[in-house]
Amino acid sequence: MKGIAHFLTGVALATFFPEIVRAGAQGSLLPVLGGIGGILPDTLDFRFGRYFEKYDEEIDPGPQPDAHEIAERVAGAMQRAYESGKPQNVMLHTVRLGADEWRQYVIRFDPAHGEVAVRVGPVVNTAQAPLPAWAGGHGTPHCVEGLQDADGWVGGHDTSHCVEGLHASQPPPLSSPPSGEIGLLSSPLAGGIEPLSSPLIGGIEPLSSPLTGGIEGGEVRVKVGVPMAQTYDAENRIDIFSGPSFKFERRGDQLHVHFLDWHRRWSHSLTLAAALGLVTAGGAALAEFCTRGGLSRTPLWTGLVVGLGFAGHVLEDQLGFMGSNLLWPFTKRRTAGVQFLHSGDAAPNFLTVWTAAALILFNLDRFSTRPLLPPGWFLGLAVAVPVAVLGGLYGWQRRRREPEAKEALRQRDIVAEVEEVEMG
Repeated sequence: MKGIAHFLTGVALATFFPEIVRAGAQGSLLPVLGGIGGILPDTLDFRFGRYFEKYDEEIDPGPQPDAHEIAERVAGAMQRAYESGKPQNVMLHTVRLGADEWRQYVIRFDPAHGEVAVRVGPVVNTAQAPLPAWAGGHGTPHCVEGLQDADGWVGGHDTSHCVEGLHASQPPPLSSPPSGEIGLLSSPLAGGIEPLSSPLIGGIEPLSSPLTGGIEGGEVRVKVGVPMAQTYDAENRIDIFSGPSFKFERRGDQLHVHFLDWHRRWSHSLTLAAALGLVTAGGAALAEFCTRGGLSRTPLWTGLVVGLGFAGHVLEDQLGFMGSNLLWPFTKRRTAGVQFLHSGDAAPNFLTVWTAAALILFNLDRFSTRPLLPPGWFLGLAVAVPVAVLGGLYGWQRRRREPEAKEALRQRDIVAEVEEVEMG
């Protein structure tokens, strides 16, 4: 679920208690504390917990990533995990070239062919938009005129040509080579390679662009040599802020690839929700006693709303595929979700936000001195009908999708949350 959905769920849970609603009407922030509790699990994971993770190997590609070297090192870690039976945690670092310049590269795992695939991409800004001024990696602006060299042909080697103002999605128009001569053209902006045969060499001449430090857009594939489970096989872009991590773990005769294995472990626990509520209540009681010399019921409500918001987040995440480690520290692994929805899909997030907002309005009204909303009609029209209609459409769309492996769906849930946190 998205952060706004978790926040409003925490606020909605807090409004089910008349004392909290009345306190909020007098200016108390108790309902808001419920929302803060609702976003706390992901905050603990992505803002704190991730930095305490230990890695068996960290891959820092440097300013000019070598796709083959990255693929070889990742494949080596996977082989070690399978052969030794000891899980391997691997961190892939981002490549920062400037204040707002990042070299993008992409990695994906192909269980069907038992391979790791890596591709070096363009230079992007923090909004993940390609930077046309880089023209492939070294920040040298070029102009469109003079695309040919002294002999009238670029050939993919001369870095002094003028291609200023071109965009990554619009490669320059290439002139025809001299009659009888065919060379390999590499467009550093096009993100791809045009393999052309050369009569001087007698075959295909794979030339990389001297601006990119590698074959930009060309995918390098390395055999892992061990059976891989069908996990998340879409592309993992590595470009801005901190990079992703992967845990390679052998289970039976297959190697499993876990994306961000640290997510939803200790931070997504119902026992932690209860403990956090007690600690919050105790801290609020101590603060109130020290400042006022006495105690009221406010610390109790403070701990309750924070704990409920936290638990609501955990239970909402349990509706997806990945699940959470519900009883940490008594359990070590995540309990699989009930698979009702995908955490990144628009329909369930919209329904959660809508339902939470409707319940907040309903509770504020029914605990007021003069309630105006008829409970049956309001809950039926504002909650039951939207859930039935949109939920039904969402379920119908899901059934029409091509089936995917459960492990792949779990990894997809993580990717959706990471994209929101990193870009939000």
